[in-house]
Amino acid sequence: MANKTIIATDKAPQAIGTYSQAVKVDNTVYLSGQIPLVPSTMEMVSEQFEEQVVQVFENLKAVCEAAGGSLEDIVKLNIFLIDLANFATVNEIMSRYFSQPYPARAAIGVRQLPKGSLVEMDGVMEL
Repeated sequence: MANKTIIATDKAPQAIGTYSQAVKVDNTVYLSGQIPLVPSTMEMVSEQFEEQVVQVFENLKAVCEAAGGSLEDIVKLNIFLIDLANFATVNEIMSRYFSQPYPARAAIGVRQLPKGSLVEMDGVMEL
């Protein structure tokens, strides 16, 4: 049985379902998907794509910090978008949160995301 630790913080949206914000196994942290909910209200930050991306990064950052790391410790980032035309905007905003060497990444176009979100991200962090 793996040495599994559940990561939880009130600085990111609470898990609304049968999952944890993150799970740490040894030095690896598996980050659940984050959508642009404001933690204090559990409401969408805005209808604006840019504001949604910033909120998602802020939510991921809070979970990374609760696990004892930072966004810079993410080694794999998955980005789910309902419109891949927004990808240049994601890159621009991501450059505010990450410096080289960048994590491995996938950008996936999807038809729908929870609560009508325009973007969701999850990832894997190595401490």
